[in-house]
Amino acid sequence: MSQLTPSGEVISLGCRLNIAESEAIRGFLADAPPTVVVNSCAVTAEAVRQSRRAVRRLRRAHPGARLVVTGCAATIDADAFAAMAEVDAVVSNSLKLRPESWAANPARPPRAAGSHTRAFVPVQNGCDHACTFCIIPQGRGASVSVPVPSVLEAIGQTVLAGERPVHEVVLTGVDVTSWGADLPGAPKLGHLVQAILDAFPTLPRLRLSSLDGVEIDPLLFDLITQEPRVMPHIHLSLQSGSDMVLKRMKRRHSRRDAIALVERMKARRPDIAIGADLIAGFPTETARMHAENLSIVSECAVVHAHIFPYSPRPGTPAARMPQVDPVLVRERAAELRALAGRERTRWLETLVASPAQVLAERDGTGHAPNFACYRVPVGTPAGNIVTVTPTRIVEGMLE
Repeated sequence: MSQLTPSGEVISLGCRLNIAESEAIRGFLADAPPTVVVNSCAVTAEAVRQSRRAVRRLRRAHPGARLVVTGCAATIDADAFAAMAEVDAVVSNSLKLRPESWAANPARPPRAAGSHTRAFVPVQNGCDHACTFCIIPQGRGASVSVPVPSVLEAIGQTVLAGERPVHEVVLTGVDVTSWGADLPGAPKLGHLVQAILDAFPTLPRLRLSSLDGVEIDPLLFDLITQEPRVMPHIHLSLQSGSDMVLKRMKRRHSRRDAIALVERMKARRPDIAIGADLIAGFPTETARMHAENLSIVSECAVVHAHIFPYSPRPGTPAARMPQVDPVLVRERAAELRALAGRERTRWLETLVASPAQVLAERDGTGHAPNFACYRVPVGTPAGNIVTVTPTRIVEGMLE
């Protein structure tokens, strides 16, 4: 995503944590010389290619500005990005939130993430796990949690700052459910969520980014399934529906674990919407394993699916495993997307004619608590919550 700043442009690729960090960078750029920034992603080889394309496009659009690349791709492969003729500087993830990296006034704190209709608040960074397909720990380092007081301060600044109130806060991180493991007493994520709800009783919406199901603690489970202000939309890091593939990925859950978790959630909160990351064509994946990947979509009622065709990342164990033919990988990804699309359409059909509270975006759309996308009435100010009763589905959107 891209947004103009007083001194240039910032493009954020990849995860919600990158989006939150890009907001801080925009704040630093207010005091910096004309600068344009690509906050890169390395989660897949395609993400790296998109980052490089963004660099070239920004240089064409801003030939006189200083062009800086940061983010995971720039951290993992700094030399390759530094060698691009369009790039003036590379800033690693470890330095991206320091004002001196952007020639900014060190006495001026970065502004809160108030330029979006929802506020993305980082609560954790890095990852201590070793999934065989993932390069991100090399770009983000070990898991580090933001202490509760700091999170509350950041939310307070965000909710109270800006021209309009922020009605939704999204907690972000690389491995959000590992929050607290490195803090005194090793509190769980449920503790943080409860602290936020208690500290901000008028905050109408609190949303969680991608969760690892095996790390959902009892309090967090209760809040997800019983607290109205915690949005009924959970995005799970499933990755596969095949136990053999999960084992080769070094994931810590089984197919049965995922299905049981969703069943328990829906038993307590039937309207909860399930999202999931799924990888198609992981090395050694057979036709049977692919069929198991397909079936997990309906078994877990996945209506917000992120489908990734596997692409080998140099430096990861999976890149050394026997690879699936790239043509077959693309075919399997297309099958997964088609199935997930049908599951989503069936779900959207159940929402027609039912009123929903929709948080309006700037483009005339908005999202309900379950993250279904709606067309909002013309003229609705961005950031407002309005009641929308859809009568039809048009291109995957309720209107």
